[in-house]
Amino acid sequence: MTLNTSRFDAAAVLDSPEAIEAFLEDAFESGDPSFITHALGIVARAKGMSQLAEETGLSRQALYKALSAEGHPEFGTVLKVAGALGFRLHPERVTASA
Repeated sequence: MTLNTSRFDAAAVLDSPEAIEAFLEDAFESGDPSFITHALGIVARAKGMSQLAEETGLSRQALYKALSAEGHPEFGTVLKVAGALGFRLHPERVTASA
């Protein structure tokens, strides 16, 4: 018996502000810049890359490249994308572990 599978696309299930927020919180908690960038790219696709490009003033191609798992966006790009997605980055004090 052959098992048929299909590729999972997280962008397809990010259909509410709450789902997007939880997804991004998890990504940021990882502390992994590549994972965070990739997660922002997934959310950008869920919201619509063309719309995001218009709101950030960046091209779709530049966004796809910067927000890929291999991308290394400038901090300004991350701030523009976060803002266009309805989020802002803010510092949070981290307590030392015992």
